Amino acid sequence: MTLFYISITIAILSNAFYHVFQKNISSQINPLLSLIVTYLAAIVVSLLIMPFYPQPASLSDCFKASIWPSVALGFAVVGLEIGFLLAYRAGWDISIAAVFSNVAVALFLVPLGLLLYKEQFTMVNFLGVLLCIGGLILIRR
Repeated sequence: MTLFYISITIAILSNAFYHVFQKNISSQINPLLSLIVTYLAAIVVSLLIMPFYPQPASLSDCFKASIWPSVALGFAVVGLEIGFLLAYRAGWDISIAAVFSNVAVALFLVPLGLLLYKEQFTMVNFLGVLLCIGGLILIRR
């Protein structure tokens, strides 16, 4: 299996576990404390696996090059975490929330991909978008 398939498999499995674990966080726990514990665990795991990834430049150069996107990603991830945690506490089903969110995000990213990254959009892609919109309508009924 190539990195192409391994990487998406990791993303899919991690996303599935993410939702299962999010759904199981007690509503008695402060959501921000839950995030702090989550990110402390993420730091530990990241530090443990960091030696297994090649470093193309010095640690200092890598750190400087990643500052603004990583800080912005931090804001986005906190929003993602709090959003799902609160959605599950508000009663969203695990089987619906992730699908609804992921399809909505995909629809939001289509114009961004076209405008910012000059990605291609075919008739087949257009039909897929129409199916996604139809799916969102049906899933919320």
